[in-house]
Amino acid sequence: MVVFQKTLRNSISCTGVGLHGGKLINMKLSPAPVNSGVVFRRTDVDPAVAEIPAQYDTVTDLMMCTTVENDAHTKVATVEHLMAALSGCGVDNVVVELDGPEVPVMDGSSAPFVFLVECADVIEQEAPRRYIKVLKEVEVSDGSAKASLSPADNISVSFEIDFENPRIGKQNCRFSLRNGTFKNELARARTFGFLSEFEQLKKLGLAKGGSLDNAIVLSGPDILNEEGLRYDDEFVRHKALDAIGDLYLAGAPIIGEFYGFRSGHALNNKLLHAFLSDKDAWCYTTEAPVRIGNVGGAHWPTQKAAAPATD
Repeated sequence: MVVFQKTLRNSISCTGVGLHGGKLINMKLSPAPVNSGVVFRRTDVDPAVAEIPAQYDTVTDLMMCTTVENDAHTKVATVEHLMAALSGCGVDNVVVELDGPEVPVMDGSSAPFVFLVECADVIEQEAPRRYIKVLKEVEVSDGSAKASLSPADNISVSFEIDFENPRIGKQNCRFSLRNGTFKNELARARTFGFLSEFEQLKKLGLAKGGSLDNAIVLSGPDILNEEGLRYDDEFVRHKALDAIGDLYLAGAPIIGEFYGFRSGHALNNKLLHAFLSDKDAWCYTTEAPVRIGNVGGAHWPTQKAAAPATD
């Protein structure tokens, strides 16, 4: 079954703090034509150098976030949570206007961006959606961390983390990404860090906008956020969310299974480079993936349904 490309019906704006710069940033999401993909546009610089395609090969900085940059060295940082939301909502083409160098962190999750997309409304366009289908397994590693893409007839992500911190410890999750799964199971999972790390990052000029309003902060085994966790396994769910955002920089949804063990932005991007540079590992297709049941936590899918996915 062929699924059509999607964009926004209306433009929509928001204002939020940049995680690393700590300054207020205005962001506007606008409709875009077919086959244009996700394009970032800086409104605070010369229009001649303002546009940055959201592509894996425009990624230049992976320290604590994913940053894209054009040939004129215009950058946009912290794109991963917005990219995850666009992926989860099935948005193919959109222009993201920003009057600063990073996407607002909002509450540290993708939920505010999902809300914006839903308010703007998603509409179909007159062109088939193009997918990237995994034909053979590709794996990359860095020490004990590893990430892989392997063939599957659906779009899925599985992740494992292993932290010495007893409040986090070992967690794993697996999700088949179909209509509603991202919004219901992953979008609200927030970024996290340790109080000592935040203090060190601020000394380095990073995480100036970080606070309990936009991150889970731990001091030893204690969670400092008054509201606590949104999911018992919110930590690993957020890592899966990050991976979904990083993978959407491939320029199209990937039909296959992503697996990450202690993987981060740098390894996720390394995987895309290795995968997309191997012409035997993938092909383009307009045939939508098979839809399978909504799964999460440590529960694994056992049955496949007949209807195709729409995202």
